[in-house]
Amino acid sequence: MCRWSTLSYDQLISRLSTVDVYEVEDDFKKYQVEIEILEKTEDYVHVAVSVDDGHLPASIWPATGSFIQKRPSSSA
Repeated sequence: MCRWSTLSYDQLISRLSTVDVYEVEDDFKKYQVEIEILEKTEDYVHVAVSVDDGHLPASIWPATGSFIQKRPSSSA
């Protein structure tokens, strides 16, 4: 969650044109991470992050969180 929430609005939009799924390893355990845009407006993007270890019941009900990244105001 920390890694993705530090990205800017524009970076998130460009990296998440589709759902992004990848694996990470921690203490010899593998986890599947899924990132997707829940909502995109002119003012903000709402992103969901889900993580599971591939085993039941975690794969059915993964640990999930979300965050909102606001688009910076343009000063004209």
